[in-house]
Amino acid sequence: MEKETKIYGLRAIIEAVEAENTIDKVFLQKGLSGELYTELEKLLRKQNINFSYVPVEKLNRLTQHNHQGAVASMSPIAFYDLEELITAVKETKENPLFLLLDQLSDVRNFGAIIRTAECTGVDGIIIQKSGGAPINGDTVKTSAGAVFNIPICKVDHIKDAMFYLQASDIKVVAATEKTDNTIFDIDFKQGCAIIMGSEDRGINPSILKLVDDKAKLPMYGSIASLNVSVACGAFLYEAVRQRL
Repeated sequence: MEKETKIYGLRAIIEAVEAENTIDKVFLQKGLSGELYTELEKLLRKQNINFSYVPVEKLNRLTQHNHQGAVASMSPIAFYDLEELITAVKETKENPLFLLLDQLSDVRNFGAIIRTAECTGVDGIIIQKSGGAPINGDTVKTSAGAVFNIPICKVDHIKDAMFYLQASDIKVVAATEKTDNTIFDIDFKQGCAIIMGSEDRGINPSILKLVDDKAKLPMYGSIASLNVSVACGAFLYEAVRQRL
C-alpha cells in the first residue's frame, strides 16, 4: 500500500484545491516566490488548508518528480461536516458518543484510536485541521481499515467543535490527570464527547477550562501515564460498560 497519494507542481495543486479534492497537507519550499507560488499560498489560506514551509530536501524526499517547490498529500477519505453529522446522529440516537482529538501527532496512535473507536460504537471523531497527524496509508493500516467505517470531521479549532457539541446537549469530558475524578466517577450514559490530548503536552490548558467534566485513569505503578491510544481505549470501554 502506498503511504498516501501525492500531487506535485504548483498548477496541479491549485487545480486540485479548486476542484475541492480532499487535501490533507501541502508542503511548500522555503524562500520561493513567483506568481503561481503566491497564488497557491493565498488559495491555501483562503480554503484553510494545512500547509508548511520546508527545505527543498524535504520535497525531494517526498517525490522524485519536478515538484516546482510544492507537494500535496491527498487524504484517502472524505471528511464530514460537523454540524450535519451531529444533527444526523441525534436524530437516531439519544446518547451519542463522540471523540475529540487535540492535535495527536503520531499516525500509529491515531490509527489505533480510530480502530478502537469503531469497535466501541463511537459516532464520530473530530480533529483539528492543523497541528495533528495526517490520515495516510499508515493511518489506514494501523486502523485495520476502520478509518473507512467511522465519520471523521475536520474543524478549524477544537474549541468551536466543543461549543457546538455543548450547545447540542452533548457533554464534553476531558481525559486528564489534572483532576481528582476517575473515569468511574463520570456518567458516560448520556450523550458525551471524550477529548484526548496530544502525546507530549496532553490537552491544551485553554481547552481544559471549557470542558464539562474531567477524568483520569487510576494509576498504581511507578509510571505516571499511559500511551494515549491505550488510555483512549480505557475511556471508551468504560462508556461501553456503563451503556450495556
